[in-house]
Amino acid sequence: MSGTTFIIDEKGKRHSAIVPIKKYEQLLEKSEELDDIRAYDKAMRRKQEFIPLEEALKELENNRKKKK
Repeated sequence: MSGTTFIIDEKGKRHSAIVPIKKYEQLLEKSEELDDIRAYDKAMRRKQEFIPLEEALKELENNRKKKK
């Protein structure tokens, strides 16, 4: 990684890295994208039950009213 600075301990072992903010933002974005992919894959492995839109909207409205 260009521009990366490593912080080492007294034995010369790397334990931290300082990266340019642009690279950090890229890494963060890729990490979030990977989290989304994993969540999608997990959701797709679950058994899915489909309900009509009208029923779903009723459930949402009832849940919203209960929270008030």
